[in-house]
Amino acid sequence: MSEPFSPAVASKPKAETSKRPRNSAKTKASILAAARVEFADRGFEGARVDAIAERAGANKRLLYHYFGNKEELYQAVLLDAYQEIRRGERALSLDQYDPVQAMDRLVRFTFRHFLANPWFPRLLGTENIENARFLKTLPDIKALHSPLVGQIAALLERGADNGIFRRDVDPVQLYISVAALGFFYVSNTATLSVIFERDLTSVGMVQEREAHAVQMVLDFLKTKPGM
Repeated sequence: MSEPFSPAVASKPKAETSKRPRNSAKTKASILAAARVEFADRGFEGARVDAIAERAGANKRLLYHYFGNKEELYQAVLLDAYQEIRRGERALSLDQYDPVQAMDRLVRFTFRHFLANPWFPRLLGTENIENARFLKTLPDIKALHSPLVGQIAALLERGADNGIFRRDVDPVQLYISVAALGFFYVSNTATLSVIFERDLTSVGMVQEREAHAVQMVLDFLKTKPGM
């Protein structure tokens, strides 16, 4: 004999569904976070959409719905990575500090950003292996970097006007040097630790490296006799 019909049982799936409304912003953020790890660890060619969806706890169809395909998802990850570091740089409010303090803050922030986000150097390494072919397709990438160059140029000008910094410094070259001081350390920590028999991940070594980077940049920028 069949069981009697129960309205409560029949409506249960609908009730459960209503408790879990789709949060598109949260889902997209989860997919983006999972994708940055997958692309950083495996490169573009080695990354798998299935692995990204599984890591994000999202349906693969939603991944395609929000981001289109693997290439577009990778582009979104790349753009988000640059936007994140640019937001942090803007938050430094360098114009509120004297030139030496401002440059100190910029060098420390850049170093700490690489240190706190080891996936970022790996992601940039992947894009360089790809000869920046995806970066070239991002329409906002130049506009994203222009304010940073302008900010550094203004900082250098203030320092030169105060007689603290030299006047012959290219802001782009300077930023590349600032980034390199942190990028190389973080991306090569494992090999350098073995070669020099020092644990470069230890708190003491990290603090020493950060102070060293700041001092190198400031020493370079300071005016020299006769200049």
